[in-house]
Amino acid sequence: MAPSFDDSSSLFNFVVRDGNGVKGMVDLGLSKVPQAYMQPPKERIDKQNASKHEQPPIDLSRLDGPYHDEVAKEIVRAAETLGFFQVVNHGVPVDLLESLKDTAHKFFGLPPERKAVYRTEVSPTSLVKYGTSFVPEKEKALEWKDYISMAYTNDAEVLEHWPIECREVAIEYLKTSLEMVKKLLHVLMRNLGVELDDSKIDSLIGRKTVHMNYYPTCPNPELTVGVGRHSDMGTLTVLLHDGIGGLYVNVPEDADISKKGEWVEIPPIPGALVINVGDMLQILSNGRYKSAEHRVRTTSAKSRVSIPIFTIPKPTEKIAPLPQVVEKDGIAHYREFLLADCMNNFFGNPHDGKKSLDFARI
Repeated sequence: MAPSFDDSSSLFNFVVRDGNGVKGMVDLGLSKVPQAYMQPPKERIDKQNASKHEQPPIDLSRLDGPYHDEVAKEIVRAAETLGFFQVVNHGVPVDLLESLKDTAHKFFGLPPERKAVYRTEVSPTSLVKYGTSFVPEKEKALEWKDYISMAYTNDAEVLEHWPIECREVAIEYLKTSLEMVKKLLHVLMRNLGVELDDSKIDSLIGRKTVHMNYYPTCPNPELTVGVGRHSDMGTLTVLLHDGIGGLYVNVPEDADISKKGEWVEIPPIPGALVINVGDMLQILSNGRYKSAEHRVRTTSAKSRVSIPIFTIPKPTEKIAPLPQVVEKDGIAHYREFLLADCMNNFFGNPHDGKKSLDFARI
């Protein structure tokens, strides 16, 4: 018998506890969004009145050549203002990106019981977690998305534990993206007057996760969000989103660009990847680089996927503003902390803009 989606506990059990996800609910046939997913008016995304971020993508093939300094300036400027930029000629094969999107759709199209084996409470491995929303037990309104999160340790463990349906393409996506991430970090660190060797760069991206998000079609997209307002906790995020779009970024009030305080849409560009600054890079730069506050809209037209790679330091790392930057600035804006404590704070609370940075703020 189908559960009653008017009853919040029945819905919660079906979607969250039994692992059917939003897709399982949509597959039963929904004509309206259940109350549990209706966002308060201030959290809803007004698609009609949002402007698009028209910045052209940065061509990474021009790094390490005669145009290196020019391209480095573009990267730095984007990190200092919006915290978001798109890149092309990034070294990740475009046919791999297409294959990745297809694979994500196929994975979420599996029967619910095949996906539910990876729910946090029952997953056979700590490397893989399947779920829905962000912290559904604590959220006042749930997010309209399902996800699978796959943490990378080493090839042998990953090949043993990641889901067979998506492991190969996900590993290749991760490995081909990491060279680009390292290049970008070298550029951003040099601009701060800091030269880091490869081992130090590796320590800033020591924990790597491939995350597949699935946003099923929604009967009332104007009432819901796919992901609520937040900034990513890590160092840099690499994001593949499909051609449907729905990613919105908040222009910081102190940014040296127009549309301050507005939400702008990041339009999909074929073959491009989106890069965004995470909280750890904002802290390391003592606030010079801005972690981007962003959110995702749902759509009634077609189910969509997005596939981020999150790079963060290992939980055992101590994080603080880089001493060279503090010396120049004359003051540290963030305290030193253990990354594990920051993770517990971030993953233990619902999305709420950039409030996660308060954990480290002096």
